[in-house]
Amino acid sequence: MFARQQDPIVAIATAPGRGAVGMVRVSGRGLMPLARALTGRTLEPRLATYGPFLDAQGLAIDQGLALFFPAPHSYTGEDVIELQAHGGPVVLQLLMQRCLQAAAESALLPGLRAAQPGEFTQRAFFNDKIDLAQAEAIADLIDASTETAARSAARSLSGEFSKEIKALLEQLTHLRMLVEATLDFPEEDIDFIEQADARGQLQRLQERLSAVMQRARQGAILREGIKVVIAGQPNAGKSSLLNALAGAELAIVTPIAGTTRDKVSQLIQVEGVPLHVVDTAGLREPELPGVDEVEKIGIARAWEEISSADAVLFLHDLPRSQDPADADYRAADESIAQILARQLPAAVPVLQVWNKTDAAAQASRPEGLHISARTGHGLDGLRQDLLKIAGWQSAPEGVFMARERHVQALQAVQQQLDRALAQVASPAPALDLLAEDLRQAQLALSQITGEFTPDDLLGEIFSKFCIGK
Repeated sequence: MFARQQDPIVAIATAPGRGAVGMVRVSGRGLMPLARALTGRTLEPRLATYGPFLDAQGLAIDQGLALFFPAPHSYTGEDVIELQAHGGPVVLQLLMQRCLQAAAESALLPGLRAAQPGEFTQRAFFNDKIDLAQAEAIADLIDASTETAARSAARSLSGEFSKEIKALLEQLTHLRMLVEATLDFPEEDIDFIEQADARGQLQRLQERLSAVMQRARQGAILREGIKVVIAGQPNAGKSSLLNALAGAELAIVTPIAGTTRDKVSQLIQVEGVPLHVVDTAGLREPELPGVDEVEKIGIARAWEEISSADAVLFLHDLPRSQDPADADYRAADESIAQILARQLPAAVPVLQVWNKTDAAAQASRPEGLHISARTGHGLDGLRQDLLKIAGWQSAPEGVFMARERHVQALQAVQQQLDRALAQVASPAPALDLLAEDLRQAQLALSQITGEFTPDDLLGEIFSKFCIGK
């Protein structure tokens, strides 16, 4: 993916479809001749110039704004041209084709090609305009599904997360420098441990790391959210519960068993945390009378969704007094519970949710959360339980967007610091082993900002960006 970094690149930088304004972006070295071919004039740096965009015959493709950002003061660190035209897909395609044609025919810009996904941001990273955590924050800001997530991504993009990582790196590097400088004088090992306050430095590192990890975990929750699957027998109120949580009539609700034949998904937010809620077909024995082939497929898909859930809401009808069918219903519930216990990992919580408090007898209330999807009773408590499952802790101040790889890297640092502290606390500390623990911690920490990151990981990260960014 990195073999053609020196090629100039071009792409449509706005989303597909029609809009008031669309943009074509070019990045490379020595772009002014191309700018003159496209606009018929020399562009002033960082000054919007209004006029026609010209085809090969000098006729106007469109009228719009052209901007020129000379290197290194641009998004990518290279020369950048931005052509802002009317946002029709045909117009933007014509502009992009004109850029490629002008570069090829007149040798104004040899090698100009269409950009790959994320290649503009990748160049910004390689040209030291941003670090890797900031580059990921750009994608996270674009993909943010809640206001809280967007604000957290903006904090990461501004460099707050990177500053915390760099501060940890500075402390770690200082201690590592002292340790490695002492390796040449083994007779002074014990004196070094005491005089340099190695234990105190490690403990302060751990305290700071713990605070960063807590904020990073919250940021990862904001980015990823959790998948919540609503499961239960037909007519337990699963679709009504989805509608109530979403605040919209998304799923069809009828008294007829088996109304929901396929999954219905909706992204909702609770205190800014995205929850991917999935309503599924009612669970019952596929061989029962009245279960047709379509419903059987729906039941199979319901179990597939349950198997990939982060949490399951097992929805039941509350018992009704003097109901002769209640024993059969409870037996079917028990059968579903046994299958859930076999199929789900122990770490996946199953919340017992009892619906229809507005219709059930008040005397019999089984253990679990009692709600009414129709009236909204108990839904606030359910939302809070889901936040606890996600690991959310009431919006700590200054949360920055983070990814699972960041959390894993910080956990690796924590493990190395634990080993280093144990080495320092031993009766005969070995500085060579301590130095290696600190080196490994520094390596794991540096991967967050991209100072030491394998090319295959970089390729995977940038390939998930949109084209033009």
